[in-house]
Amino acid sequence: MSNITRSMSGLALAGAVAAAVGAAALPGTGQAQETAKEKCFGVALKGQNDCAAGPGTTCQGTSRVDYQGNSWKYVAKGTCMTMELPGGRHGSLMALKRDLPKA
Repeated sequence: MSNITRSMSGLALAGAVAAAVGAAALPGTGQAQETAKEKCFGVALKGQNDCAAGPGTTCQGTSRVDYQGNSWKYVAKGTCMTMELPGGRHGSLMALKRDLPKA
C-alpha cells in the first residue's frame, strides 16, 4: 500500500468517525436526549458539587455543606426540581439562599 493510499484510508476513517460522533449529538437521535444534563442547585453532598459553589469556594468538589443552595451538580434534564431530598428540600435551576456554609 502506498503512502498516498494509506493517507486516503486514514482520512476516510477519520471522516467516518467524525460523522458518527456528530450524528450521535443531533437532537432527536435518542442518545443525545438520554444524556442531556442540566445544572441543579442544592442537591450535591458536601464536596461533591460539579462547579461554582458560591462565595468561599472555587469549583468542583468545594461545597462545604450537604445540599448547599449555591452549589450545583449536573443531573438528567428534567429531573432537578422533582428530586426529593432530606428535610423536604428540592433541587432548583437557580442558586438558592438555603443551606449556605457559615462564614
